Amino acid sequence: MIVTAGTTIGGMSDRLYFRQLLAGRDFAAGDPIAAQMRNFAYLLGDRDTGEAIVVDPAYAVDDLLDILAADDMRLTGVLVTHHHPDHVGGEMMGFSLTGLAELLARASVPVHVNRAEAEWVRRTTGVSETDLVAHEHDDLLDVGAVGVRLLHTPGHTPGSQCFLVDGRLVAGDTLFLEGCGRTDFPGGDADAMYTSLQALAGLSGDPVVYPGHLYSAEPSAPLSEVRRQNFVFRPRSLEEWRVMFGG
Repeated sequence: MIVTAGTTIGGMSDRLYFRQLLAGRDFAAGDPIAAQMRNFAYLLGDRDTGEAIVVDPAYAVDDLLDILAADDMRLTGVLVTHHHPDHVGGEMMGFSLTGLAELLARASVPVHVNRAEAEWVRRTTGVSETDLVAHEHDDLLDVGAVGVRLLHTPGHTPGSQCFLVDGRLVAGDTLFLEGCGRTDFPGGDADAMYTSLQALAGLSGDPVVYPGHLYSAEPSAPLSEVRRQNFVFRPRSLEEWRVMFGG
């Protein structure tokens, strides 16, 4: 099932709260950088308890908190896919983007990062080390009764991570519906990206992929469809990957 940006869908007997929000449209409306970058932020939580977390808050954190409040949900934490400023705030191309620091000034909640990404997030955003909770691959984070599986998927950055929740894969900049994250930024690793993509391709249950940016006509698609259509899954070995992508 494909879900359009900005909608809420039910799951786990309608207990799961899940929203996909497009920067420049669903929040940070009128922000030219947000509109150009086309980031997605995600809200997910437990409708019964009212607990929710935000994935990759940037550009307009007040808007994201207002959306939560309008949905009668309260923020209890943050999940970070990776440290780039368009996902967590900080300096980018001469612009200062709001993000984690501004969010934590309004709501003192834990920020969940992969252990390999913690220092990168701290340096990018200026938040304190004590604000961060460092996780290992395959850790499980409970939001009320909703379990979120944290998958370490290095390649775009050393500590990039994806989130698996109730048949949905929030993929950050590791996997888009068309293409994958760049590996030529500091901390990028083309070989690690190949390994991470193969691990995601092997996930069971055909989860729906929700990427970190709207770089395709649709905002989400089943993993089986992404595997069939996305050129990053054409290489059948690391050697073929290196030939095709110059790793």
